[in-house]
Amino acid sequence: MPVAEAPVSNQRVETPARRFHWPDFSKSSRYIAAIAAAAILLHLALRYVLVLPRGAWMLPLWVTLGAGGIPLVWDLARRLFRGNFGSDLLAGISIVTAVLLGDYLVACLVILMLSGGTALEEAATRRASSVLQALARRMPQQAHRLTASGIADVGLDQITPGDRVVVFPHEICPVDGEVTEGRGTMDESYLTGEPFEISKAPGAQVLSGAINGEAALTIEAKKAPVDSRYSRIMRVMQESEQQRPRMRRLADRLGSWYTPLAMGIAAAGWAISGDPNRMLAVLVIATPCPLLIAIPVAIIGAVSLAARRAIIIRNPAILEKIDTCRTLIFDKTGTLTRGRPALTEVFHLPGFSRAAVLQAAASLEQYSRHPLAKAVLDAAKSEGLRIEPAGKVAEKPGRGLEGVVGGRTIHITGRGKLPDASMLPSTAGGLECIVLLDGAVAAALRFRDAPRPESRRFIHHFGLRHRAQRLILLSGDRESEVHYLADQVGITIRYGNRSPEEKVEIVRRETAQAPTLFVGDGINDAPAMLAATAGVAFGPGSDITAQAADAVVLEASLAKVDELMHIGRRMRSIALQSAVGGMALSVVGMIAALLGYLPPVAGALAQEAIDLLAVINAVRTASSGRRLTDF
Repeated sequence: MPVAEAPVSNQRVETPARRFHWPDFSKSSRYIAAIAAAAILLHLALRYVLVLPRGAWMLPLWVTLGAGGIPLVWDLARRLFRGNFGSDLLAGISIVTAVLLGDYLVACLVILMLSGGTALEEAATRRASSVLQALARRMPQQAHRLTASGIADVGLDQITPGDRVVVFPHEICPVDGEVTEGRGTMDESYLTGEPFEISKAPGAQVLSGAINGEAALTIEAKKAPVDSRYSRIMRVMQESEQQRPRMRRLADRLGSWYTPLAMGIAAAGWAISGDPNRMLAVLVIATPCPLLIAIPVAIIGAVSLAARRAIIIRNPAILEKIDTCRTLIFDKTGTLTRGRPALTEVFHLPGFSRAAVLQAAASLEQYSRHPLAKAVLDAAKSEGLRIEPAGKVAEKPGRGLEGVVGGRTIHITGRGKLPDASMLPSTAGGLECIVLLDGAVAAALRFRDAPRPESRRFIHHFGLRHRAQRLILLSGDRESEVHYLADQVGITIRYGNRSPEEKVEIVRRETAQAPTLFVGDGINDAPAMLAATAGVAFGPGSDITAQAADAVVLEASLAKVDELMHIGRRMRSIALQSAVGGMALSVVGMIAALLGYLPPVAGALAQEAIDLLAVINAVRTASSGRRLTDF
């Protein structure tokens, strides 16, 4: 899909003289990680399998230190000058310390851990382009423009307002416009939040990105494709990605106080004893492996556990932050509702019974492809009514559905087709159709996108068990439908009829006040997910929403969202146990080294034992014999 680009200037721009720059570690981390892993394996093979001379098996380590260690240490030194005292900084100091001690294998292992973690984070941040690529792939690149000589396929950039475009059955509408020929339906649910297929006839408005139904429609383009609804969603997506809240990693938060503490103890050891080896001993045992290893191990275990429970973690950072979210924002259609119409009321006139009307309507609707037909059939079957065969079935555009069931003429149509609707109650929210038996108005059937049976209990549970301070319903559906659902499930803060741009603005405003969790399932939810602290795509719906989300719940079950929060809470607890416990033991060891009771070699062995305990504890996140939900 074409996107407006900035004009290119013809003026000549002077290029500044080239200067030498060290490689950017964050951009080359995956290559450094690959080099470090290969070098360590080669080193072990040359030393212990082939038993070559020392110079041969040391060469891979020297290459790693040159290719990865130097740019890494340089990058960390720049952070030090900016006052950033994270766990990575102490890792850099550990590399330098290990090199000074001649323990090059340890230095390379730290390089591998640090570059591997940075590469994983880099992969997560690249999701922005994958979301936009998914949006672009979904949109057709050509349109069927109607000309005097017939239909011509042209690129979207050649469509201008006023052009007539044919949309074939089941195609995605390429432009915003108005129907000029044809009658049918379009599915706009991913774009607007409306859960129903919308009828289209001459004069009806259509949106780019909507999925056409069974009939071909001719539309007149009202906007250029670059100004269409779909393009606006793409632009909002780009802006949301650029302004997405960035989470400070758990390891960084802990390292911000651990690093200065370790450096202070090391400096004190040198100052008190006058022996630099005392400082080296402190730094060796201070190496933050519980931060660099135990926390990633806990995260990987939680990702594996979630996958076994039909929850796909796309951004592992969600496991650290989801349990801190105090504002929960829900989309309506397909999230708190089933995303399809359900018969909620049968208003029958005197002389007609509910069962008779519903049985007659369902017997006729079994021959219809109308979006409400299945809702009528489901209601009749749930009440044990017998579905009878119908004859003389006809469904003419604008007239409704007609047929004969059991010798009686059945006509299902809209209120607007009745000459006199005074005997019916006033219209309410949702959709309705009118049933006539033998020409007499018998009943009004009313439909809504009904809430899931567990939605109200789910909302109450979040406020009670997860300390949610604000529960918000945010939807592109009509105000009346949003208020109806909010009342049904117990949400007091509700916003209806909101565009993707407005959704993003509301989410940003809420996120500025407290961490937010957004749960939704439509394309129009994707930008808002990116603006929230954490985003969960609910159900196996839009692949675009899944790309934008931090986690995808594959089963259409609200209990899975609760389970995800418990997995994140448990992972965070175990990670903190491993990291804080490991650092506490390291502090004890640092004090022993400071006092001269722990030489560098013994400190290295003690640190390995601490690391082993921290990792063993972190591995617990991958298995759980207990129930991970209290919903």
